[in-house]
Amino acid sequence: MALPLNPVGFWRPMRQDDLPAVGGLAARAHPDLPEDDAVFAERLALFPEGALILAAGDRVAGYAVGHPFHCAGPPKLNTLLGALPARPDCLYIHDIVVAPELRGQGLAAGGVEALLNLAEPYPATTLVSVYGTAAFWTRFGFEDASDRMAPDVLAGYGPDARWMVRVTRA
Repeated sequence: MALPLNPVGFWRPMRQDDLPAVGGLAARAHPDLPEDDAVFAERLALFPEGALILAAGDRVAGYAVGHPFHCAGPPKLNTLLGALPARPDCLYIHDIVVAPELRGQGLAAGGVEALLNLAEPYPATTLVSVYGTAAFWTRFGFEDASDRMAPDVLAGYGPDARWMVRVTRA
């Protein structure tokens, strides 16, 4: 299933053979927040419907990863989950990245919308905003809820990390 986006590319399901490109793109986009390739491989294996690629020809131009989790807080950065929670209460958006040279064209919106569609069965969608992207996430209905958690919970995500929550249903 390909989700049309625009002439630059389209969002499609992630495959195993995309993982090296995802790891490379993650390293470029998040040099201060590194994650092992095994983290992306595990997320793909645990919740494949939440792993997407922005394909531009034969190139991986972006990725989006989300999975069911708990609203109480994010998983620790660069940590394997082992399994999804038995009773998740949110969809956690692990990451959405568009190649730096392609940013500013609205390309991320298709990946965000696809993950928000997956979030419909859950009461909320959560994420950690990094690198000053909170304003981007507010356009999709997320609110800063950082005051609801202990400061050390977000410490591993960088000094500007914000816990963002979007209520899916009341």
